[in-house]
Amino acid sequence: MRTLLHGTGRFGALAVLGLLTACGTVATRQVLEPLPPPPKLVLDEPYSLSTHRFELDNSGSDMIGELRITRANHEDTFTDLARRFNVGYEELVRANPGIDPWLPGEGREIVLPTQHLLPNAPREGIVINLAAMRLYFYPRAARGEPQLVYTFPIGIGRVGWATPIGSTSVTRMTKNPTWRPGAGVRAEHAENGEILPAVVPPGPDNPLGTRALYLGWPSYLIHGTNKPAGVGLRSSHGCIRLFPEDVEFLYDLVRPGVKVTVVNQPFVFGWHDGQLHMQAFDVLEDDPRDWQKAQRKLISRNLAAKVQKELQARGMSIDWEVVSRFSHEPRGLAVPISRSDVSYASVLAAATRVRNALPIGATWNGEAEQLADRALPP
Repeated sequence: MRTLLHGTGRFGALAVLGLLTACGTVATRQVLEPLPPPPKLVLDEPYSLSTHRFELDNSGSDMIGELRITRANHEDTFTDLARRFNVGYEELVRANPGIDPWLPGEGREIVLPTQHLLPNAPREGIVINLAAMRLYFYPRAARGEPQLVYTFPIGIGRVGWATPIGSTSVTRMTKNPTWRPGAGVRAEHAENGEILPAVVPPGPDNPLGTRALYLGWPSYLIHGTNKPAGVGLRSSHGCIRLFPEDVEFLYDLVRPGVKVTVVNQPFVFGWHDGQLHMQAFDVLEDDPRDWQKAQRKLISRNLAAKVQKELQARGMSIDWEVVSRFSHEPRGLAVPISRSDVSYASVLAAATRVRNALPIGATWNGEAEQLADRALPP
């Protein structure tokens, strides 16, 4: 029963308890009369499965996860839904244009961007795509074991505090870290009338949260946060932020020396079920590349060699009109571009409808800080 109550939320839990009470009334029947079977719970939609762990099969697919749709409760905000389904705030906003993120409305269908094309980067260690605001971790697979990949939404550096691009590694790891803000950070806070101490000890006021992975780049970390609403936003001074439960999960998987690759790919391509797919994200405001004037050239330059080789083997070419159509309306959804008649509507029609409840196997327990962190970080 613990498993059943876990994902139902407070209203679902009361309903289940009510059913249990109803079952108790059969004790007044005669002993020899067989008890009726317990009433069945009829759910409109199934529970979602966790959205952070995947096995890479041998089909050569570059896609993980599946697209899901749920229905908002009357008290939901995008901040609540993002934490519940382990997606980023901006991911939800991008996937649901025109919907008020602070008041979606009772029963409103919400697209959950829980399907991802893997970035064009070596599939080893930690890979971060800044444009997608998402982290991927590829643990080393033992011989004969399938390759796994874990993925989590992240917060990245604000404009003026951009997260660097390139390769580095995890140099050390700390639980309950102490924060020593740099001179630039302290000066910025001082301009806003806030005096930061030189040392912030572990605790609820520490923006590093409960775990920190230090990188070969001085002053840049992968860490947790005491403001989960900042995950999925450009909310940091250049560091990579994860939900508290995600950074603790990742911390237990990673070891010092793990490679870290950071890319900025607003347009990701990959193969799935024999079709070439594309996933378009918003171009970051401070991306120095001119995607409007040189989009085709830039995309061609960033296409994975695997994609280009497969195109040649199939005698196919990229339909740049289709690419242009989706790139001018980025929703962060993986769409097949092998056919010119594809649309977001056709992709959404095939999405899986799921219950608005904590997914089975989620990293979050659904209890801490669910409603306490409404405000966006300063």
